[in-house]
Amino acid sequence: MHFTKMQGLGNDYVYVDCFQERLAGVDLADLARRVSDRRFGVGSDGLILIMPGEGGADFRMRVFNADGSEGDMCGNGMRCLARYVYEHGYTRKRRFSVLTRAGIIEPAIIVDDAGRVTGVRVNMGRPGLTRGEVPMAGEPCQSARDVALRAGDREFVGTGVNMGNPHFVIAVDDAASFPVATYGPLLERHEAFPRRANIEFVTPVARDRIIMRVWERGSGITWACGTGASAALVALAAAGRVDRSATVSLLGGDLRIEWAGDGNVYMTGPAEEVFTGEYPVTEVRTSEDC
Repeated sequence: MHFTKMQGLGNDYVYVDCFQERLAGVDLADLARRVSDRRFGVGSDGLILIMPGEGGADFRMRVFNADGSEGDMCGNGMRCLARYVYEHGYTRKRRFSVLTRAGIIEPAIIVDDAGRVTGVRVNMGRPGLTRGEVPMAGEPCQSARDVALRAGDREFVGTGVNMGNPHFVIAVDDAASFPVATYGPLLERHEAFPRRANIEFVTPVARDRIIMRVWERGSGITWACGTGASAALVALAAAGRVDRSATVSLLGGDLRIEWAGDGNVYMTGPAEEVFTGEYPVTEVRTSEDC
């Protein structure tokens, strides 16, 4: 299997180009676990398949987390996919559509005067702010803001946001030094979240800047999370603690997030190819096709 390793602010994935590669019969969940292993595999936060479009979309993206579970969407992964299909000649459009399990997402390629890709801006869609949309326990139409949850020896008050994936955003005094590895997994699998959740620990340090650390559902601590940064901006802006456009600073760098007047959230950031290679795929377990 030929693959391309790509990263967006250190949130790294193994990409398989399903225009060229066939994975018929391969257990994709098992493949994701094996390639993601940082000692015995390629090393990544998960596996992403780049596929021909369906339902009117130009392309399709499937995302598998490092634990083999299939995700709905990935913001950093979307930027990398967008750069890949543009630079590999699958489209000459600079704005196009990608079908995900969370619906159709629209990335836009940013180029310099020489035509080189310098970043990608993604329309992440409208945030879901009710318990039914997140989803989380409670009445479906009830607001997901200011929800108190117990995890270990602490009680946290946070806001549930769906940005293609379920998120729970918690404001803390110092996100940079917060023990994410202690409380992240407890909150991810809290009974309040029927589909588990990504957990963001955030500190607004200015009206236009947020420090964020994240525990990703199915992958653990990652260096960045595009849907999480979008959820963080929405949660803090809804509470009046930051403006509707801000920089979110993560372990891997900065993302620019805007909750625009049209109700959609826009994320802008880099996407980089790291290397290409081959990985042996020999186990045939299912009839699933790439």
